[in-house]
Amino acid sequence: MKYENGKDIFPERLLKQIQKYAAGKLVYIPSPEKRDWGESTGYRKYLLKRNHDIRLKFRNGVTIEQLADEYSLSYETIRKIVYSKKEVFVMEYKSTLSSATGYARNGKLEEWIHTYLQSDGHNQEFSDGLKLFDRYFLGPVKMPLSLFKRCCGPETDMKWIIPKVSFEKKVSELQKVISENDDMPPLIVHYVAGEFELNDGNHRLEAYSRLGVAEYYVIVWITEKEEYADFMEKYSKYME
Repeated sequence: MKYENGKDIFPERLLKQIQKYAAGKLVYIPSPEKRDWGESTGYRKYLLKRNHDIRLKFRNGVTIEQLADEYSLSYETIRKIVYSKKEVFVMEYKSTLSSATGYARNGKLEEWIHTYLQSDGHNQEFSDGLKLFDRYFLGPVKMPLSLFKRCCGPETDMKWIIPKVSFEKKVSELQKVISENDDMPPLIVHYVAGEFELNDGNHRLEAYSRLGVAEYYVIVWITEKEEYADFMEKYSKYME
């Protein structure tokens, strides 16, 4: 097994926590439990949508024989699908606040987050990281934007420093979009050690600031039970 330096793997804050318990020790970290077949490939999601479409067409008068021919499935397979008592609700994803809210109302907020990060959010690594452990996902909830700080920008104190020209161009474009569209996707923030870390939406946060927008919707994710309790104690008023 290849040896890895913790400095190259863990965020600084997490590394300090690990050092409290295992500084200088060789630690084995087991892989997370295997996920359901098809979950990572998207095939399972395809089957759910296909079966939903088949049931809908059957209810609208399309015969089992016609469906079997259209989907290249056997008569018995189609019959089992259309007469199954287990109806699966399939939602249409969009990169919008209203879509995220709809998913949340149906208990599928985590699904929206991963779909967003793997497509419009362009952050597959973040999505993969979130899947490593069970998390609490809260929102979308409207909160004061003054609670959050950018970690990405042209400033020298930023965790992720990017060229000023490209940053200003992106923020300027977003200001125009936000001015015409009130259905932008929620920001995604991490609540840890009593503080917020802005994971997705750095350019949007700056655009909101320049436009004088004081509040917008965020999705908060938390890992530890104690931190979840701390968040609810301090910020539950925004959840009402």
